Amino acid sequence: MYDLTNSAMALGLVGLFQFLPQLLLTLVVGHVADRYNRRLICVCTRFTMAMTVGILAYGNITSSISANMIYLCAALLGTARAFEMPANQAILPNLVPTELLSRAISAIASAREISVIAGPALGGLIYLLGPTTLYVSSMSCFFVSCIIMFFLHYNFTVKSKAPIDMSHLLGGLKFIRGNKVILGSVSLDMFAVLLGGATALLPIVAKDILHTEAWGLGLLRCAPAVGALLMSIYLARRPLTHSVGKIMFAAVAVFGVATILFGLSENLILSMVALVLLGSSDMISVVIRSTLVQLETPDDMRGRVSAANSVFIGSSNQLGEFESGVTAAWFGVVPAIIIGGVGTIAVVGIWMYLFPSLVKRNTLENEAS
Repeated sequence: MYDLTNSAMALGLVGLFQFLPQLLLTLVVGHVADRYNRRLICVCTRFTMAMTVGILAYGNITSSISANMIYLCAALLGTARAFEMPANQAILPNLVPTELLSRAISAIASAREISVIAGPALGGLIYLLGPTTLYVSSMSCFFVSCIIMFFLHYNFTVKSKAPIDMSHLLGGLKFIRGNKVILGSVSLDMFAVLLGGATALLPIVAKDILHTEAWGLGLLRCAPAVGALLMSIYLARRPLTHSVGKIMFAAVAVFGVATILFGLSENLILSMVALVLLGSSDMISVVIRSTLVQLETPDDMRGRVSAANSVFIGSSNQLGEFESGVTAAWFGVVPAIIIGGVGTIAVVGIWMYLFPSLVKRNTLENEAS
């Protein structure tokens, strides 16, 4: 896109075209994930992703690729992901026993963080062979994933035949609002990400504060993923068994402290340590929140709840970057990062007061059952 337009705004619009379908289709995709076969939904969405990347490959081969084509493909990818995310999240409790769900979520998180670390580097190497090769390899990966999901053993049954009305479509949001444990964990994570979006300012920190080159920025970008990967591997081997509410609040507080430390640091190594700590503490919160959401939610509502949860988290990521940019413009980069960290710690204190049931939560298992 940048080669075609030489516009930073155009790059931003690509992200917007991918995010808007998730926001606009929230109610629909949650209903679909609860009413139809989740495995087949994942198969269809990944096939759609493969064909979308194929369009980009064709455009590059024929030299017909354009900005509008990229926007269209971004919207198609965003739409496919909007349908896939709730189905993909809601299917997991149907595949593993309840007592192994936390480990499964940690294992999936490990795979995701490995992709975050290795994916860009591998993509850069493949790009040396040309953009068409990169598109084709990406399309092939989507097809392989599609085939794996197609042969996945999954017994589908429709557990609810409630009429499709606005009350049914809003069921996920209503359920989250009525369940203090889910509402507290989801909103805590959302506001922590919203206020602690220091990673959005990494290019400025690397250049103006740490005075490092592109290699230093690369290390800084990898540091949170490394921390998250190490913690996810640990949690997969040693799952949390008690005091999960207190641990979640402590992890978010550490996230805030790590953000402040990163803001105060003028040393590359110390900054990397702070970001590793930030990523690892965030992973603790993610695993606890994800497990609680899945175990507290009835199976016939997991799609709608997962869709609503995805919007909360996706919105906080986008708005968090916006918040960091605005506060950096108003107060400067270092004060903006520190304000975000202090705000995160303040949210922890407020949420502990507002959601005592989450503080008292002992295990990840549904304690009401």
